Amino acid sequence: MTDEIAIDAAVAALARGEAIGLPTETVYGLAADASNADAVRRIFALKGRPADHPLIVHLAEAGWLERWALEVSPAARSLAARYWPGPLTLIVKRRPEVLDVVTGGQDTVGLRVPAHPLARAIIARFGNALAAPSANRHGHVSPTTAQHVRDEFGDAVPIVVDGGDCEVGIESTIVDVSGAVPRILRPGRIDRASLEATIGAIESGAVAASPRAAGTLVAHYAPRTPIELVASDAFEARLAEHRRAGRRVAALARASVPPPHTEGIAAGASAERYAQALYAALRALDALAAERIVIEAPPDGSDWIAVRDRLMRAAAGAPLDGPGT
Repeated sequence: MTDEIAIDAAVAALARGEAIGLPTETVYGLAADASNADAVRRIFALKGRPADHPLIVHLAEAGWLERWALEVSPAARSLAARYWPGPLTLIVKRRPEVLDVVTGGQDTVGLRVPAHPLARAIIARFGNALAAPSANRHGHVSPTTAQHVRDEFGDAVPIVVDGGDCEVGIESTIVDVSGAVPRILRPGRIDRASLEATIGAIESGAVAASPRAAGTLVAHYAPRTPIELVASDAFEARLAEHRRAGRRVAALARASVPPPHTEGIAAGASAERYAQALYAALRALDALAAERIVIEAPPDGSDWIAVRDRLMRAAAGAPLDGPGT
């Protein structure tokens, strides 16, 4: 299917109130018309997502910001000018007409302009923004290929636009710019140092006054197989311990999987490469139906913050109370 045919099919499905699989540079989204309440509810039903969890609204260009934002602070404008299109979501005060079903009833909305050319072309041709959480069942591993979306939903989502493998591989950085002090609610490819270089001091971590944001649950991004995070200097010994105990485990390493362990994947020695490969690796290892997935914990460096965040949430979502404990 050519890009033009795929775009036409996607736009027609969106106009019918359907949800589609949408490629972005971060992960694939499950997208529907953000101004159609029934279409947005379809997203929640497909994902099994709690109704009070807000969705990120995807725009075709930064010029659409005022269509959805009641207030746009100088910090928001600076970040949008610097990082859109790209893997950055801004939490802003919403306009009154923005649907409660999109925002989880909050007075804020998350907005971003995706960098994937097919996503932007579809949104632009459709003529309205799309609500698009990750295209996976609630709490499960996010998809980074069109096939992941098909595996997750099958015929329930008949239109999945294939935009290739996702370039970034983990979800966008989320920054709350709805209050007096900008705050990072979810780490991603765009790190704190880069953000501060654009707007000055920025805080991190949700506080009581922070709006709820996508992908910030303690347990999230989890495979079905239990996960065990192990420090790098103990990784090889832990795998050997499992082998001696007769346990069948799958391994996720950074640079290399220690021999003679064969059921394993080396995701990448750099944080950027690791993030790009992470979710595909977790899905592949989960498919092995091992007793657990043993993961070499990433370094403590600032460039690994987003990867550590996803791995900690994945481990919390796949507790060690199943086989192998």
